[in-house]
Amino acid sequence: MASPSDIYDPARVPASVPPAPRLSASDGRGPEADPPRIVPRRHAGRWLTAAAALLVFAMAVRSVVRNSAFQWEVVGRYFTTAAVLDGLLLTLWLTGVVMVLGFLLGIPLAVLRLSANPVLRALSWGYVWIFRSTPLLVQLLFWFNIGALYPTLGLGIPFGPEFVTVKTVNLLGPTLTAVIGLTLHEAAYAAEVVRGGILSVDSGQTEAAQALGIGRPRTLRRIVIPQAMRSIVPTAGNMLIGTLKGTSIVSVLAVHDLLYSVQLVYNQTYQVIPLLMVATLWYIAVTTVLSAGQFYVERHYARGSARALPPTPLQRLRNQLAGFRARLERATARRGQ
Repeated sequence: MASPSDIYDPARVPASVPPAPRLSASDGRGPEADPPRIVPRRHAGRWLTAAAALLVFAMAVRSVVRNSAFQWEVVGRYFTTAAVLDGLLLTLWLTGVVMVLGFLLGIPLAVLRLSANPVLRALSWGYVWIFRSTPLLVQLLFWFNIGALYPTLGLGIPFGPEFVTVKTVNLLGPTLTAVIGLTLHEAAYAAEVVRGGILSVDSGQTEAAQALGIGRPRTLRRIVIPQAMRSIVPTAGNMLIGTLKGTSIVSVLAVHDLLYSVQLVYNQTYQVIPLLMVATLWYIAVTTVLSAGQFYVERHYARGSARALPPTPLQRLRNQLAGFRARLERATARRGQ
């Protein structure tokens, strides 16, 4: 039987076999040496595409700035005039009122769509179907001419005598007609947004609330709706921006919104392009503010579902500056060696 010394004996190793080299930290290959530097892959196509996009963007900006037909001095002169600011305030007021009333009407419609009562479910579905199928301009013109169908409106006993009657022409002015038409149209879309948000909540939440003896209205108000807000807010933000721009359609009813106020000015001065640019810049400014607010509202409702909140633009800029500073320091230290 072979002993351990017979298995390996240094004396039996041929002299022609060189000894294994010993690695040290000074050789740069030892265990104490710095790890190899990872060189990121070069994306030449990405940089070329970015350069081409920036070139096209610069050409577009130059063509807008250098084009004398825009008459930027006229744009600056009318940008903050009283007529334009009054129209802007009415546009903002219409947007806020329509969004609030639309969701106040849309939430019950969404609940009825999810109801077990087939009659209520059918009526809610019919409302959404009609107002989503009809163009908004047609709806506004219909409500503006509602006096042709119902000259008077009365309040009294159903199928009985009327106690108070009023002429429709005196009751519904252009602004009130715009509010009614936009609200009814907005409620149909708000109902679908809220319904989609409610359906996005796991059914186990409702089942757990029922097991605890919590009523359906309280379950909807305290458990389901707060969780559904994460799905509702992005779409509602898009609806808000769409409503802001959609209010320009009320200019056909002679409502003095931003677009109609601009039209009154250029109908007198015949400076169509610069006045339209005034309205465009105001719409862009307000939409930018609303988009920023939507980002922070979405970030607020993402606290319960995301492990880490998405960074704000300021935090993202700080991280980029910190990374650039770190790379610059490493490059400086490498050159110093």
